[in-house]
Amino acid sequence: MIHKISLPRRIVKGEGCIVEAAAVMRELEFEKALVLFDEGTRGIAGDGVALATKGDSVLVGAATVREVERIAALAKQAHEVFIGVGGGSVIDLAKAASFKAGKPFFSIPTAPSHDGIASSRASLSDGRTRMSIAAEPPTAVICDITIMAKCPERMYAAGCGDAISNITAVRDWQIAREAGEYYGGYAAALSLLSAETVMANAERMAKDRVFGTDLLCESLISSGIAMAIAGSSRPASGAEHLFSHALDELRGKPALHGEQVGVGAIMTAKLQGQDWERIRDALKLLGAPTTAKGLGVASADIAEALVAATKVRKQVTILGNGLTRSQAEALARATGVI
Repeated sequence: MIHKISLPRRIVKGEGCIVEAAAVMRELEFEKALVLFDEGTRGIAGDGVALATKGDSVLVGAATVREVERIAALAKQAHEVFIGVGGGSVIDLAKAASFKAGKPFFSIPTAPSHDGIASSRASLSDGRTRMSIAAEPPTAVICDITIMAKCPERMYAAGCGDAISNITAVRDWQIAREAGEYYGGYAAALSLLSAETVMANAERMAKDRVFGTDLLCESLISSGIAMAIAGSSRPASGAEHLFSHALDELRGKPALHGEQVGVGAIMTAKLQGQDWERIRDALKLLGAPTTAKGLGVASADIAEALVAATKVRKQVTILGNGLTRSQAEALARATGVI
């Protein structure tokens, strides 16, 4: 078995470090960039990065397959690197479009809301369902803590939820190993470290946003690297993610990804026989939702998503062949989600 691993060549993290973008381009011998941002991140950092790198700008929309094709078609031979400046959707678009165009990309997140900032996976919609597609990890990651610490509270808490959900994802991966699936011990350990770092520091992270953002960025980057090492999303995606994707399909992304997988992790941990209350308490402390009401959905939606989770994609998890409606409702009630 041949296992090829692609990892970022440069990671820059610190307060005010976005000014390093042009220098990192020079260090890695790139001259012309195509800089992607959306309406929300344009003023935060997008225009500034485009100006500093002397790159061409592209205002992007939703993270869809069609938008990826549009962006990739804009890339000219002179564009040696794509730069995504923004949240999850912008980073996913930059990742997928650069991969389609055969170009490397830089990840410059403006919020620590998800572990896609350094991963090789992109989450896209084809108009009917969301899918996780394989791409390449960023060639460089630049995390400006000053900018990221100013993100909305919900996005910060969502990032914590995404990191913490690795606890249940890794356990599901261990279950899949028993079914004959490839399992990478190092990637699993790195993923768990990412989650446990947030769990162990939750109290201080809830009080000190700059400290918390810095630590959360390290955890999310490590989680992304764990996926790159594994060659799949397995270290960071189990039944809790299937639940979130099912909820997206049923209710059209009612909450942030990290919020949904956090709630999913509470219920998944209960099924796995793990300390689900510890996960719930950490999420509460960090300001993340732990109930259907917190996600803005009805109790019936939670049960429906749990039942539909195994239909999202074929993946060995604690859910097995699926839960019945009564089993789903009992699980959600037992954990206080409904």
